[in-house]
Amino acid sequence: MLFTRVPRPALRPFVKTLWAMDETERRPTGAEREHVLPTGAMHLVFRLSDHPLRIYDDADDPEGRSIGHAIVGGARASFYVRDISRPARSVGAVFYPGTAALLLGVPADELAGRHTPLQELWGREADQARERLVEAGTLPKALDLFESLLSVRLPKVRGIHPAMAQALERFAVSSDVREVVEQSGYSHRRFIEVFRHAVGLTPKLYCRVQRFQAALARAQSRALPAWVDVAVAAGYSDQPHFNRDFREFAGISPGRYRELLPTYSHHVPVRR
Repeated sequence: MLFTRVPRPALRPFVKTLWAMDETERRPTGAEREHVLPTGAMHLVFRLSDHPLRIYDDADDPEGRSIGHAIVGGARASFYVRDISRPARSVGAVFYPGTAALLLGVPADELAGRHTPLQELWGREADQARERLVEAGTLPKALDLFESLLSVRLPKVRGIHPAMAQALERFAVSSDVREVVEQSGYSHRRFIEVFRHAVGLTPKLYCRVQRFQAALARAQSRALPAWVDVAVAAGYSDQPHFNRDFREFAGISPGRYRELLPTYSHHVPVRR
């Protein structure tokens, strides 16, 4: 069971999506692990179940490591492997690029490519927030409370860097980094530094992940378009280029992805 919600107007410049999930039954594949594919965005998740998030270095890692119950998933450009052997209840938020330092108090590049326990950023407030979310009872009530917890942090924020806001708007329609740098008024080196500080990824890598995202969205069509058509529509120069990026970001081939038919496009069950 999955609930998603567009945040309140005050949160909308910072939070793209709020969600709550209750996995009451084991996934029908019988898999105990899954590849979680990159979105290029930062995520904040409170796990309301007793067992914490456990991730693995790769599909053959026998032990993995426990991350905790309140986690910040930094912007990333590669998949990670997580445990799905037990159903979990969670609430979470997807942040817009450039808002990490505003809502979490830490530059995005310090959190990129890894999972960070929220206690390291919010201290005792993270534990108190989770306790209240667990006590909320139903997922809709937990989601309401979660939204309120994020909203109370708004007085501390100032707003996204204007040059980065303009760059992200341009990257939504173009991946021409050189052109966007010229429009920003910064030197190339300074632009990359400021962008990585705000978003967590370099401009080029961010655009690659967004192109991969566009391909995933097109691949979800009920008509199941041919991969070559998906690649062209998403802006890839050719099929081999698309295949290389897909394997890098997802850890599997496009064909294998379609064979697995994931219920959620970014969560791909895998068998060891």
